[in-house]
Amino acid sequence: MIRSNRLVLLPGLLCDAALWRHQVEHLKDICEIQVADLTQDNSISAMAERVLAAAPPTFALAGLSMGGYVAQEIMRQAPDRVERLALLDTNARADTEEQRKTRGELIKLAEMGTFKGVTPRLLPNLIHPSRMDDPTVAGVVMEMAERVGQQAFKRQQEAIMGRKDGRGDLETIRVPTLVLAGRQDVLCPPKVQEEMAERLPNGKLVLVEDCGHLVSLERPEATTAVFRYWLG
Repeated sequence: MIRSNRLVLLPGLLCDAALWRHQVEHLKDICEIQVADLTQDNSISAMAERVLAAAPPTFALAGLSMGGYVAQEIMRQAPDRVERLALLDTNARADTEEQRKTRGELIKLAEMGTFKGVTPRLLPNLIHPSRMDDPTVAGVVMEMAERVGQQAFKRQQEAIMGRKDGRGDLETIRVPTLVLAGRQDVLCPPKVQEEMAERLPNGKLVLVEDCGHLVSLERPEATTAVFRYWLG
């Protein structure tokens, strides 16, 4: 397969283009890169439709966490437009009832008081313990959440709560697919990544050591190096 020269990147919950800063800067020599806006819609299907409306006719696609849910939906809506796929720190399962309840409570809290974004108490769920005091990681995570804001947070949580179980759909994805994640990701642990890779007909699993849920931000050089190989 020829090299993909157009790349669309999909951020996660409460994330924006800063999540992909290193990849955008260091892959621009081989491809045109577009970071999608996933803040406007309250369903995964609507997010996917918005991405497709703004994307090139054909492209490589990478999504992290919530962005991975959107990437999987794009593969259901327009599989012929995607040349290759990367799913980062995500999963193909729907939320459990307990997870939906927790998200509903977070939405209510956001509606009741001042939106606090990602607090220091929540950071251990997102990044490796070694980066808790690193402003280039922890600081960026909190800054992104503040920029995304309360209303988009509520829409994104509603979208995630309503997503479908897509494990069966993975078996229909024929393009080269990278499953990339931090080995210490507590939200989407390695067993979830392995489950996806096993179902993908052309899947490749890469786990990055000493890394939590935000591999493109926590281990940017490693992520970019793997992307360069994947895009080629």
